[in-house]
Amino acid sequence: MRKILYVDMDNVLVDFASGVASLDATLQRKYEGRLDEVPGIFSDMSPMPHAVECYQELCGRFDTYILSTAPWENPSAWSDKLEWVKHYLGSHAYKRLILTHHKNLNIGDFLVDDRTKNGADRFQGEHILFGSERFPDWPTVASYLRTRAGE
Repeated sequence: MRKILYVDMDNVLVDFASGVASLDATLQRKYEGRLDEVPGIFSDMSPMPHAVECYQELCGRFDTYILSTAPWENPSAWSDKLEWVKHYLGSHAYKRLILTHHKNLNIGDFLVDDRTKNGADRFQGEHILFGSERFPDWPTVASYLRTRAGE
């Protein structure tokens, strides 16, 4: 049986800063402190470096899902995240997007996430803290997971 891998979107697969950079100054001021509520912002984001190719490789080694949170005050975020997944990950992520504020309710072996919020700190498998000293980028994460796939 293949191990289950969950991967977060924001600042893991998706470069949130690239969406912020696409906003004009007026919108940045209007939504200061809550930029994730800007309508459409999630559709303007680029992938993190090496995220797409590493994700696609890991799909061949794990039963892989995308586990993300969408802000309640931005209804377009839900559909924008789905469209982003379809555009960048295509068939590798077909019907594999889970939007939740309780990541700990999902059962699996690994969670790649850049934060400990929304239940990531209570995930019962191994939490790989993306962007940390140990796991600073996708090549490092993919290399580590390659060694864990066959255990």
